This record gives sequence, structure tokens and C-alpha cells, in this order.
Amino acid sequence: MKPDRLTASNTAGQADTASTAMGAVFESSPNPYVLLTPDLRIVAVNRAYEEVTGANRIDIVGQPLFAAFDSGPSSDAPENVRQVRASLEKARDTRKRDHLALVRFSIERTMPDGSLGFVERVWSATHTPLLNAAGEVELLLQHTTDVTDLSPAIRSEEPTTALDAIVGGSVLRRAQSVQEDNRRLEGERNRLVEMFMQAPGFVAILSGPDHRFQMHNDAYGQLIGHRDIAGKPVREALPELAGQGYFDLLDSVFATGEPYEGRESAADLQRTPEGMLETVYLNLIYQPIRDGSGAVVGIFVQGHDVTANVQAAQRQKLMIDELNHRVKNTLATVQSIAIQTARSNTDPAGFAETFQSRLMSLSHTHNLLTQSHWEGADLRAILEHETEAYGPTRVSLVGPPVALEPAVVLSLGMIFHELATNAAKYGALHTPDGRVLIDWALADQRAPKLRLTWREIGGPKVTIPDRRGFGSRLIERNIRHDLAGEIDLVYAPEGLIAELTIPLDRTAA
Repeated sequence: MKPDRLTASNTAGQADTASTAMGAVFESSPNPYVLLTPDLRIVAVNRAYEEVTGANRIDIVGQPLFAAFDSGPSSDAPENVRQVRASLEKARDTRKRDHLALVRFSIERTMPDGSLGFVERVWSATHTPLLNAAGEVELLLQHTTDVTDLSPAIRSEEPTTALDAIVGGSVLRRAQSVQEDNRRLEGERNRLVEMFMQAPGFVAILSGPDHRFQMHNDAYGQLIGHRDIAGKPVREALPELAGQGYFDLLDSVFATGEPYEGRESAADLQRTPEGMLETVYLNLIYQPIRDGSGAVVGIFVQGHDVTANVQAAQRQKLMIDELNHRVKNTLATVQSIAIQTARSNTDPAGFAETFQSRLMSLSHTHNLLTQSHWEGADLRAILEHETEAYGPTRVSLVGPPVALEPAVVLSLGMIFHELATNAAKYGALHTPDGRVLIDWALADQRAPKLRLTWREIGGPKVTIPDRRGFGSRLIERNIRHDLAGEIDLVYAPEGLIAELTIPLDRTAA
């Protein structure tokens, strides 16, 4: 154990020696240095910094930088402070060194008459982030140099020599011009990036032949479920697109330099972590990005999610197709009613009355379906529609709620209309004391069926008819052919009994 302890002791001693040496170098360097915290508070300054600024470290260490140095009361002071602050914050936020070629910044000095005042100086500064082991910014190092003596604009009262013009004037003017151009370009770039990020459509920049994500905006992130795709090739970032043709399109655009435009292109995307694939529809453009020599170096992706529009158009087409189907079926039903009614009524007045009542029944059923946007209706509502003319005291309805599909509603509406009309003409509803009892229930939960009994009591004595009229044929045709059910008509002396069974699972039927 002794050698280990000795080694550890030597290592610690060497670290202390190195730290002391670094401190001595910092202090004795002829270059002015100041150490700042990430929130721009002064941690330490060296002797050269004290000399160039005229400040005393006892007075400024621990203070915010711009409380110790505020560039004075001039109208240019806020802009001077802004430039220095922006450079420091850029170095901190990007974790990269940032340079200010030239910046005007006034320093408080003692004037010849002993008063305090601000003297404008020109500086060149470099801001370097110092990172800890975790890669986080721990301190900022400012190296600042007073270059006022090289600037004729500041010492205009002194004669300008040829050397001044070459070294002081031209060089500094070029440096200042470059800095202003860079600042303007950076401002424009930042505005462009901000517009890019806030664009309502999705936008992404892909770099290289493997299409690595260099940048994408929030709309693109929302489209793909806000996955971490920065720096990843598109095949790795969006693996679910394999086999959907998009990778091949990107390869083609990069290879040929020809843009691609897609309209309402379907894509299956994973829009939530571990979620199922969802089909979206996109209007998109793949635009090649070229370098100065004209070579394709990337692809600009821009587009809009038009899924809602496509789905709305699909729903509209489905509704129109359904409407056409319903209109054709309704016209066929009306035609059948007209033909069968004409066969059963040789008297024009009787035909008109019967035909009109049947059309009104069909119209009432359509109204009932319209109220539910043609999603269906409840059995009780259909029965109430067809028997309301006779009053609630003469028609008894007993049964549970049963939701029915539109096609079933239309057929049952016509069946109940025929039963009610027959009861009013010949059966229980033809006499003041007659009543109709309607009971229903659901059977066989594995393959649900509706079982309904229509029972008439208190009416005239019933006899078996010698021929089948249109009403009976319509009832049987609707039950057996349209509803795939069964019906049993019993002509009991005390009143008609109709027992019908209808499968509710239309697919199975």
C-alpha cells in the first residue's frame, strides 16, 4: 500500500504545483485577461487587465461585468455593451470561441484636473468558454486588447503618417468592415433560421448522400412524433419508411439534381413513441441544395400535412356515393309501392290515398334517419313514428332500447306502417276499444336477434283473408329478403298476431 499512497501523494502534489504555475502564468501574462461566470460575473482578473482598464480587482471581483464596466453615459454606450454581451453569450451558448475584431467601449479614468470621466477606447476581444469534464461551460475567459492607438478615428488630433494609413487606417477599417458584414450576415441568418423554425409547414435540411438531418423545424418534429433525429441518416431516423419509396426518391434527387414534387402522397409514420403506424397524406417538395461549384450537397424538404383535407374529400365521396345509393333505392321503393298499390286499387281515389300514405310513411322514416345523420335509429322511435296518430293509450310499447342500422330502419318503417294501416282499416284500431300490444326482446347474444310480437286485441272478429294483398306481400318481402328474417302471421279470431325475428348482425345475415 505504501507505493500507492506515495504515488497518490506525488500526483496531488504535481496537480497543486501545476495549478500554482497556471495561476502565476495568468497573473504575470502581459495580455489582459478576465475570468467570468456563465452569468457574466467577474471571478478574477490579472495585473495586465487592471492596468489596461484602470480598475482595482478588489473593487470589481464578484461584480457583474457590466456593472463594473458600463461604457459610460454616452448615447453609444448601450450598443457597445450589447455587442460585448452578445459575443460573450454566443461563446457561452455555442461552447465555441467568439471574436470581436473591434468594439468601442469607454473606460472611466482620472482626468488631468483630477476629476473622473470616461475616455472612449477601441478594443479587440476574444471570448473563450472553459468547459468542465462534463462538457459544460464553467467559466468564460475574456482576452481584450486596447487597439485605440492603431485607430486614426480616435486620435484624429494627431498627424497621420503613411504607416498609420497602412497599419492603422486601412487594416482596422477592413477589420471593422469584415466584423460589420459578419454581424449583419449573422443577424440575417438568425432571422432566416427563426422564420425556418416557425414555418407553418414542415421543413428539414438533409445533408450528404445518406441524407443526414442537419436541421428541422417543429412542424416536422410534430409530424414524426418529436423523435431525436439530429445528425442521423434518414434511413436510421425514420426506419418505417423503408419500402414506401421515399428513400429511393431522395437518392434520385441527390444523384440527378432534379427536384421532386408529391401531391397527397400517403406515408405510414410512427407519430408517437412505440405507437402504431399512422397513414398521413403529404404535399411535399424535395429540392436539391448545391454548393458554389454546382454539386448537390443536400436536399431541402418542405411540405404540408394534408391528411385532414384528404380524409374530408374521402368522406365527401363516400357520402355522395351513399346518397346516390340511397336515392336509387328510394326511387326503386317508390316505384314498387306505386306498382303494387295500383294493382290493389282499381279506384283512382283509393290509389291516391293509399299511395300518399305509404309515401308519407317513407318520408317520416327518412326524417328520423336525418336527425341522426343517417347513422341509424332506435326501434321504439320507429314504432312511435308509425303509430302516433292513434294515441299512446291505444298502442302499448314494451321492450329494451335497440339501435338499428339505416337499411333496417327503412324496412321496419314500411312494415310497421302496413301493420298499423291494416289495423286501422280492418283490425283493432278500427274500433274505439281496440288496442295494439307490441313487445320485443333481444335473443342469442353471440348472434343477436330481434324478436317482436305485434298483437291486436278488442277489435272486430278476424277471419283468414282469401287472398294476399300488397301489404302482406310487402311485409313478407321486406322481412325475408331485405332483412333475412322470419315472420309468422296468425289470424286469430280475437285479433291479428305478427311474430317476426330479425338478425341484427347484418354481415352474418
